[in-house]
Amino acid sequence: MSKSVSSTDTAAGANARIEEGAERVKQATSQVVANAKDALDRAADRVEEGMHSATDKVAGAASKATEKAADLNERGRASYDAAMDRADEWLEQARDYVREKPVQAVAIALGAGWLLGRILRR
Repeated sequence: MSKSVSSTDTAAGANARIEEGAERVKQATSQVVANAKDALDRAADRVEEGMHSATDKVAGAASKATEKAADLNERGRASYDAAMDRADEWLEQARDYVREKPVQAVAIALGAGWLLGRILRR
């Protein structure tokens, strides 16, 4: 009977060692998974911070570009308005000159037409 007891003890000891080994593997696997999760979380945080930084930079550049475009648009509109005002002034001066001196105005117009015709013929 001692042989059956010792083989039972040996089997129980083997089972206990297997269970201990399985528990160590389970703990090691859990630790590896937890470490991998932590590493992935840190990497995701760095990527997220980088994306926020890049988004902020792009938004800042877009804002500056919009401001620059608005400034250029305003300056262009001001230049256009100034040119139109100058053209209106010159047209008004020409009308006043024609009203004051119609014969001279016709003579100047004929001379300018003749000169332009000569230039364009060549």
